[in-house]
Amino acid sequence: MASSATSSLTSTLTAPSATSTNPLNLNLRPEYEQYRANVRDSITQTITPLNTALLIALLTLTYYRLLKPSNSQAQTLNLQKEQPIVFQTFTPRTLLKFNGHPNPPLNPDGKVYLAVKGKVHDVTAGRNFYGPGGPYENFAGRDATRGLACQSFDEDMLTKDLDGPLDDCSDLGPSEMENLQGWVERFDEKYLVVGKLVAFNPRQQYGN
Repeated sequence: MASSATSSLTSTLTAPSATSTNPLNLNLRPEYEQYRANVRDSITQTITPLNTALLIALLTLTYYRLLKPSNSQAQTLNLQKEQPIVFQTFTPRTLLKFNGHPNPPLNPDGKVYLAVKGKVHDVTAGRNFYGPGGPYENFAGRDATRGLACQSFDEDMLTKDLDGPLDDCSDLGPSEMENLQGWVERFDEKYLVVGKLVAFNPRQQYGN
């Protein structure tokens, strides 16, 4: 009996454990076990410190090439942001050149300006509204003060005499002036001020 127990214990200690070769106890056929072992070996051989470092380097290079802007692009963006604004003095007639159509030499790029309470705003970014074909195109290159105050975009709100005095809107009531103040704040917040509007003075030259 002792000899039989010793033999059984010895065989238990020396026999290969199914758990060590097949920890999930899948009871796979030998050829499948060999396939799994080959896959594990392949993964182990592929994921090495050298290959990991190469992968990181490749991803970093891809980021800098494709995603991060180049130095020249970054410099261009900075120059655009830091480009100084040149303030100009406009009369109703010279302001009319900035109606969204190219008008060399004053406005070769077809920018859209309009004036509100003496301040000239560059509304080119809102060309779809104020440019040619837009719902408020009558205001392009014009003094829009009265029209905005009266909440009217009709051409009748515009000054007819481009060489005459500016419309001081002194006849407007409190509600119209409140409307105007709201528009002034909106334009100041959304669009750049590029100059001021003054009445035509024959003693000075503001362009044709």
